[in-house]
Amino acid sequence: MEISSSFSDDLNWAETDFSAGNRKRPFSGFEEDSSSVMEFLSTSLEFDGNLEMNEEVGLNGGIGIPSKQEQSELGLGPGNFTQLIDSRPVKRTRFESDTATTASEESGGSGGATQRRVWVKSRSKAWWEQVDSPFFPDSDFRKGFGMSKATFNMICDALESSVTKKDTMLRSAIPVRQRVAVCIWRLATGESLREVSKRFGLGISTCHKLVLEVSTAIRTILMPMFLRWPDEQKMMEVTKKFEFISGIPNVAGAMYTTHIPIIAPKVNVGSYFNKRHTERNRKPSYTVTVQGIVDPNGIFTDISVGWPGSLSDDQVLEKSSLYQGATRGGPLRDSWIVGNSGHALRDWLLVPYTNNGLSWSQHAYNEKVEAIQTIAKETFLRMKARWRCLQKRTEMKLQDLPLVIGASCILHNICEMRNDELDYETANASFVDDEMIEENPVRSVIAMRTRDQIAQKLLHHDHAGTSSFL
Repeated sequence: MEISSSFSDDLNWAETDFSAGNRKRPFSGFEEDSSSVMEFLSTSLEFDGNLEMNEEVGLNGGIGIPSKQEQSELGLGPGNFTQLIDSRPVKRTRFESDTATTASEESGGSGGATQRRVWVKSRSKAWWEQVDSPFFPDSDFRKGFGMSKATFNMICDALESSVTKKDTMLRSAIPVRQRVAVCIWRLATGESLREVSKRFGLGISTCHKLVLEVSTAIRTILMPMFLRWPDEQKMMEVTKKFEFISGIPNVAGAMYTTHIPIIAPKVNVGSYFNKRHTERNRKPSYTVTVQGIVDPNGIFTDISVGWPGSLSDDQVLEKSSLYQGATRGGPLRDSWIVGNSGHALRDWLLVPYTNNGLSWSQHAYNEKVEAIQTIAKETFLRMKARWRCLQKRTEMKLQDLPLVIGASCILHNICEMRNDELDYETANASFVDDEMIEENPVRSVIAMRTRDQIAQKLLHHDHAGTSSFL
């Protein structure tokens, strides 16, 4: 139990032992304030009318209040019991800083005010105040936060109603801009919570809480506006642009699955073990997956986040809501999603040919599929480059990762829609995901015939590339 009272800091306390035959008296040199002590006891300790404690209670030092018998032995009655309390040692808590804030609390009985001292650690907010200044260069802001000041201001305005907190009697609430900045800085730099804490002048646990709170607000408020499946009019624009790029009609999106490194979890560790990454990196690697579908502009229209890294691309697809909707004839009616060699050919999913001895038309078809796939790969590359927390293993709990990864995808869409450019060095980083060829590459005979027809039409209409054969 911490002690908060109006006692003077200059009091010189002596050690007191209440055991029989070994009683030490306190040093003199201070005046007793019985009324304030009894007021403190009435609010902090529980005792009955005879001043007998209901249970042994210690004040930071673990020393209990003497029993009624001990009071009698000491010659103390109810009138002079406070003298003994005043002389008891108080072991004060050692704080990291000597800075204190004071709050006044109205006393119900006396009509006066009792001053209570609240100790807090002094942290510098000079860095954040400089960054938040209107004179801070936008280019430097973009390098640190992965977005322009204008985009940051728009996000703060959109989330203000959700993340705003009220001031209390003890301290002022953290401003909305600082709350949002902590989350975005953490995502954009991948810095540890300890470093983020020092930079923004906040506690480590506070920074962790802010990352989760702001990520939740992003998902709740911004996701319906910036990450959604295209409506009918938008889908017509998407299919026309994909057909212009590849010559393949009715393509609704390009699908790709990437892996995010994590620290080995304590539960189901084998499910998250990534054998391919372990062989390539020559050290044990654990990952979670992110499946995304993008439009021709590199904007996510659907994501599935958080499945264990030991699953293949096609297994991740089968667990996604997209797959459940597509098998029931949902949003992909009369449309194609273009996957990679890690997926199986389905009625609504086009994949490249993987057999040996490909014909001319099959080679050309694969080139066009690769052109669509490149859009999805570059989208994930830009997202990882912008939100560098996705490049390294994080100390974040496994159950919190989908929320943060989802927020990164939403923020990626916002930045892409607002044409926020990436730093040159960051944008040219490279990330490798190993594709595993699906063991059963064909799941639909009708889709196999349709794919052959598309390949032939591409060749006859001069859409197929022939540079590799000349």
